[in-house]
Amino acid sequence: MKRDSTTQILLVATLLCVVCSVIVASTTVGLRRRQLENKRLDQKKNVLLAADLIQEGEVVSQKSIDELFSQKIQRVLIDLKTGQKADPDTVDPETYDQRAAATDPNQSKLIKPAVDLGRIKRREKFAFVYKVLDSDGTVDQLVLPIYGKGLWSTLYGFLALARDGTTVRGITFYEHGETAGLGAEVDNPKWKAIWPGKQIFDENGDIRLKVIKGSVSPASPNVKFQVDGISGATITSKGVSQLVRYWLGPDGFGPFLKHFHQQQD
Repeated sequence: MKRDSTTQILLVATLLCVVCSVIVASTTVGLRRRQLENKRLDQKKNVLLAADLIQEGEVVSQKSIDELFSQKIQRVLIDLKTGQKADPDTVDPETYDQRAAATDPNQSKLIKPAVDLGRIKRREKFAFVYKVLDSDGTVDQLVLPIYGKGLWSTLYGFLALARDGTTVRGITFYEHGETAGLGAEVDNPKWKAIWPGKQIFDENGDIRLKVIKGSVSPASPNVKFQVDGISGATITSKGVSQLVRYWLGPDGFGPFLKHFHQQQD
Protein backbone atom coordinates (compact mmCIF):
# COMPACT_ATOMS: atom_id res chain seq x y z
CA MET A 1 0.00 0.00 0.00
CA LYS A 2 1.42 3.34 -1.01
CA ARG A 3 2.06 5.75 1.83
CA ASP A 4 -0.17 8.55 0.54
CA SER A 5 -2.65 6.38 -1.29
CA THR A 6 -6.37 7.04 -1.10
CA THR A 7 -6.87 3.74 0.73
CA GLN A 8 -4.34 4.63 3.42
CA ILE A 9 -5.85 8.09 3.90
CA LEU A 10 -9.33 6.60 4.29
CA LEU A 11 -8.02 3.96 6.71
CA VAL A 12 -6.30 6.56 8.91
CA ALA A 13 -9.37 8.81 8.83
CA THR A 14 -11.60 5.88 9.79
CA LEU A 15 -9.34 4.90 12.69
CA LEU A 16 -9.25 8.48 13.94
CA CYS A 17 -13.05 8.69 13.78
CA VAL A 18 -13.42 5.44 15.72
CA VAL A 19 -10.93 6.50 18.40
CA CYS A 20 -12.53 9.95 18.76
CA SER A 21 -16.00 8.40 18.94
CA VAL A 22 -14.92 6.05 21.72
CA ILE A 23 -13.34 8.93 23.67
CA VAL A 24 -16.40 11.18 23.26
CA ALA A 25 -18.82 8.37 24.17
CA SER A 26 -16.80 7.42 27.26
CA THR A 27 -16.58 11.04 28.38
CA THR A 28 -20.32 11.54 27.85
CA VAL A 29 -21.20 8.46 29.90
CA GLY A 30 -18.84 9.52 32.66
CA LEU A 31 -20.19 13.07 32.76
CA ARG A 32 -23.76 11.81 32.64
CA ARG A 33 -23.22 9.76 35.78
CA ARG A 34 -21.63 12.73 37.49
CA GLN A 35 -24.50 15.01 36.41
CA LEU A 36 -27.08 12.58 37.77
CA GLU A 37 -25.19 12.30 41.06
CA ASN A 38 -24.94 16.09 41.33
CA LYS A 39 -28.66 16.36 40.62
CA ARG A 40 -29.50 13.85 43.36
CA LEU A 41 -27.21 15.68 45.78
CA ASP A 42 -28.80 19.03 44.93
CA GLN A 43 -32.28 17.65 45.55
CA LYS A 44 -31.20 16.25 48.92
CA LYS A 45 -29.70 19.62 49.82
CA ASN A 46 -32.90 21.45 48.93
CA VAL A 47 -35.06 19.05 50.94
CA LEU A 48 -32.80 19.80 53.92
CA LEU A 49 -33.02 23.54 53.21
CA ALA A 50 -36.82 23.48 53.06
CA ALA A 51 -36.91 21.60 56.37
CA ASP A 52 -34.45 24.12 57.90
CA LEU A 53 -31.98 21.34 58.67
CA ILE A 54 -29.24 23.33 56.94
CA GLN A 55 -29.10 27.07 56.49
CA GLU A 56 -29.14 29.18 53.33
CA GLY A 57 -25.57 29.92 52.25
CA GLU A 58 -24.09 27.36 54.63
CA VAL A 59 -21.17 25.43 53.15
CA VAL A 60 -21.97 21.74 53.59
CA SER A 61 -19.92 18.89 52.20
CA GLN A 62 -21.40 16.16 50.05
CA LYS A 63 -20.64 13.65 52.80
CA SER A 64 -22.47 15.77 55.41
CA ILE A 65 -25.50 16.17 53.16
CA ASP A 66 -25.68 12.42 52.53
CA GLU A 67 -25.27 11.60 56.22
CA LEU A 68 -27.83 14.15 57.42
CA PHE A 69 -30.31 13.08 54.75
CA SER A 70 -29.97 9.39 55.67
CA GLN A 71 -30.35 10.17 59.39
CA LYS A 72 -33.27 12.58 59.23
CA ILE A 73 -35.18 11.92 56.02
CA GLN A 74 -37.41 9.02 55.05
CA ARG A 75 -38.28 9.11 51.36
CA VAL A 76 -41.58 7.44 50.45
CA LEU A 77 -43.09 7.01 47.00
CA ILE A 78 -46.85 7.48 47.08
CA ASP A 79 -49.73 7.00 44.70
CA LEU A 80 -51.16 10.51 44.31
CA LYS A 81 -54.63 9.19 43.53
CA THR A 82 -55.00 7.22 46.76
CA GLY A 83 -52.50 9.10 48.93
CA GLN A 84 -51.02 5.81 50.08
CA LYS A 85 -47.64 4.19 49.63
CA ALA A 86 -47.06 2.98 46.10
CA ASP A 87 -47.02 -0.76 45.46
CA PRO A 88 -43.36 -1.69 44.78
CA ASP A 89 -44.59 -4.37 42.36
CA THR A 90 -46.14 -1.57 40.30
CA VAL A 91 -43.31 0.96 40.47
CA ASP A 92 -39.77 0.65 41.84
CA PRO A 93 -38.88 3.62 44.10
CA GLU A 94 -35.16 3.02 43.52
CA THR A 95 -35.34 3.55 39.76
CA TYR A 96 -38.38 5.84 39.51
CA ASP A 97 -37.73 9.18 37.79
CA GLN A 98 -40.47 11.55 38.88
CA ARG A 99 -39.54 14.31 36.42
CA ALA A 100 -39.53 11.90 33.45
CA ALA A 101 -42.79 10.29 34.58
CA ALA A 102 -44.59 13.64 34.41
CA THR A 103 -44.14 13.74 30.63
CA ASP A 104 -44.71 10.04 29.95
CA PRO A 105 -48.35 9.35 28.94
CA ASN A 106 -48.10 5.89 30.51
CA GLN A 107 -46.90 7.23 33.86
CA SER A 108 -48.91 10.44 34.07
CA LYS A 109 -52.43 11.80 33.71
CA LEU A 110 -53.91 14.76 31.93
CA ILE A 111 -55.11 17.51 34.25
CA LYS A 112 -58.47 19.08 33.54
CA PRO A 113 -57.98 22.78 32.72
CA ALA A 114 -60.42 23.78 35.47
CA VAL A 115 -58.17 22.33 38.18
CA ASP A 116 -54.75 22.90 36.56
CA LEU A 117 -53.75 25.80 38.80
CA GLY A 118 -50.06 25.12 38.21
CA ARG A 119 -50.52 25.11 34.42
CA ILE A 120 -48.51 21.91 34.03
CA LYS A 121 -51.08 20.06 31.85
CA ARG A 122 -49.94 16.61 33.02
CA ARG A 123 -48.83 15.27 36.36
CA GLU A 124 -47.11 12.05 37.34
CA LYS A 125 -49.17 9.29 38.95
CA PHE A 126 -46.60 8.71 41.69
CA ALA A 127 -44.58 11.23 43.68
CA PHE A 128 -42.02 11.19 46.47
CA VAL A 129 -42.80 12.50 49.92
CA TYR A 130 -39.99 13.25 52.35
CA LYS A 131 -40.73 12.62 56.03
CA VAL A 132 -38.45 14.48 58.43
CA LEU A 133 -37.92 12.35 61.52
CA ASP A 134 -37.27 13.30 65.14
CA SER A 135 -34.61 11.50 67.16
CA ASP A 136 -37.26 9.00 68.33
CA GLY A 137 -38.35 8.23 64.76
CA THR A 138 -41.63 10.16 64.80
CA VAL A 139 -42.51 12.42 61.89
CA ASP A 140 -41.74 16.07 62.63
CA GLN A 141 -42.24 17.54 59.15
CA LEU A 142 -43.34 16.64 55.65
CA VAL A 143 -41.45 17.96 52.63
CA LEU A 144 -43.39 17.87 49.37
CA PRO A 145 -42.02 18.40 45.86
CA ILE A 146 -43.92 21.16 44.04
CA TYR A 147 -43.72 22.67 40.58
CA GLY A 148 -45.67 24.86 38.19
CA LYS A 149 -45.47 27.72 35.73
CA GLY A 150 -44.18 31.18 36.57
CA LEU A 151 -43.78 33.90 33.95
CA TRP A 152 -41.08 32.38 31.74
CA SER A 153 -40.45 28.95 33.14
CA THR A 154 -41.49 26.00 35.24
CA LEU A 155 -40.45 26.46 38.85
CA TYR A 156 -39.35 23.35 40.77
CA GLY A 157 -39.10 23.37 44.53
CA PHE A 158 -39.99 21.87 47.89
CA LEU A 159 -42.55 22.91 50.49
CA ALA A 160 -42.06 21.85 54.10
CA LEU A 161 -45.06 21.44 56.40
CA ALA A 162 -45.23 20.90 60.13
CA ARG A 163 -46.60 17.61 61.41
CA ASP A 164 -50.10 19.13 61.49
CA GLY A 165 -50.01 19.30 57.68
CA THR A 166 -51.18 22.92 57.58
CA THR A 167 -48.37 25.06 59.04
CA VAL A 168 -45.61 26.02 56.62
CA ARG A 169 -42.10 25.33 57.87
CA GLY A 170 -40.20 26.40 54.76
CA ILE A 171 -40.10 26.67 50.98
CA THR A 172 -37.32 26.59 48.43
CA PHE A 173 -37.02 26.62 44.64
CA TYR A 174 -34.02 24.88 43.13
CA GLU A 175 -34.71 25.32 39.40
CA HIS A 176 -36.41 28.01 37.32
CA GLY A 177 -35.80 30.50 34.53
CA GLU A 178 -37.49 33.61 35.91
CA THR A 179 -36.18 37.14 35.34
CA ALA A 180 -33.15 38.07 37.42
CA GLY A 181 -34.00 40.71 40.02
CA LEU A 182 -37.75 40.15 39.56
CA GLY A 183 -39.30 36.68 39.42
CA ALA A 184 -35.95 35.14 40.32
CA GLU A 185 -36.47 36.63 43.79
CA VAL A 186 -38.22 33.36 44.64
CA ASP A 187 -34.63 32.41 45.56
CA ASN A 188 -34.20 35.39 47.89
CA PRO A 189 -33.73 34.17 51.49
CA LYS A 190 -35.60 37.25 52.77
CA TRP A 191 -38.71 36.35 50.77
CA LYS A 192 -38.52 32.68 51.71
CA ALA A 193 -38.21 33.70 55.37
CA ILE A 194 -41.77 35.11 55.19
CA TRP A 195 -43.29 31.66 54.67
CA PRO A 196 -42.63 29.77 57.94
CA GLY A 197 -45.64 29.91 60.24
CA LYS A 198 -48.16 30.67 57.49
CA GLN A 199 -51.28 28.53 57.50
CA ILE A 200 -52.54 26.63 54.47
CA PHE A 201 -55.97 25.41 55.53
CA ASP A 202 -58.71 27.11 57.53
CA GLU A 203 -60.88 25.36 60.11
CA ASN A 204 -63.11 24.02 57.32
CA GLY A 205 -60.19 22.42 55.50
CA ASP A 206 -60.28 24.92 52.64
CA ILE A 207 -56.97 26.09 51.14
CA ARG A 208 -56.48 29.74 52.07
CA LEU A 209 -52.76 30.29 51.60
CA LYS A 210 -52.09 32.92 48.95
CA VAL A 211 -49.29 35.12 47.66
CA ILE A 212 -50.90 38.53 47.35
CA LYS A 213 -50.01 41.61 45.33
CA GLY A 214 -48.05 44.00 47.52
CA SER A 215 -47.36 43.56 51.21
CA VAL A 216 -49.50 41.85 53.81
CA SER A 217 -51.05 44.20 56.34
CA PRO A 218 -50.30 43.11 59.92
CA ALA A 219 -53.86 44.18 60.77
CA SER A 220 -55.44 41.93 58.15
CA PRO A 221 -57.65 39.15 59.56
CA ASN A 222 -56.11 36.90 56.89
CA VAL A 223 -52.50 37.68 57.75
CA LYS A 224 -51.74 34.07 58.66
CA PHE A 225 -52.87 32.93 55.21
CA GLN A 226 -51.09 35.60 53.16
CA VAL A 227 -47.55 36.01 51.82
CA ASP A 228 -46.07 39.23 50.43
CA GLY A 229 -45.92 39.33 46.65
CA ILE A 230 -42.59 39.83 44.88
CA SER A 231 -42.23 43.45 43.76
CA GLY A 232 -42.38 43.75 39.97
CA ALA A 233 -43.12 40.05 39.51
CA THR A 234 -46.89 39.76 39.74
CA ILE A 235 -47.17 36.81 37.35
CA THR A 236 -44.41 34.84 39.07
CA SER A 237 -45.97 35.55 42.48
CA LYS A 238 -49.36 34.37 41.24
CA GLY A 239 -47.72 31.30 39.71
CA VAL A 240 -46.16 30.34 43.05
CA SER A 241 -49.48 30.90 44.81
CA GLN A 242 -51.36 28.75 42.30
CA LEU A 243 -48.86 25.91 42.11
CA VAL A 244 -48.80 25.61 45.91
CA ARG A 245 -52.59 25.51 45.97
CA TYR A 246 -52.63 22.86 43.25
CA TRP A 247 -50.18 20.52 44.93
CA LEU A 248 -51.92 20.78 48.29
CA GLY A 249 -55.34 20.20 46.72
CA PRO A 250 -57.28 17.03 45.85
CA ASP A 251 -55.42 16.48 42.57
CA GLY A 252 -52.04 16.77 44.27
CA PHE A 253 -51.01 15.75 47.80
CA GLY A 254 -54.47 16.31 49.31
CA PRO A 255 -55.28 12.57 49.53
CA PHE A 256 -51.88 11.86 51.07
CA LEU A 257 -52.29 14.57 53.72
CA LYS A 258 -55.73 13.22 54.58
CA HIS A 259 -54.39 9.68 54.87
CA PHE A 260 -51.41 10.91 56.92
CA HIS A 261 -53.71 12.63 59.42
CA GLN A 262 -55.83 9.50 59.77
CA GLN A 263 -52.69 7.52 60.61
CA GLN A 264 -51.68 10.05 63.27
CA ASP A 265 -55.10 10.08 65.00
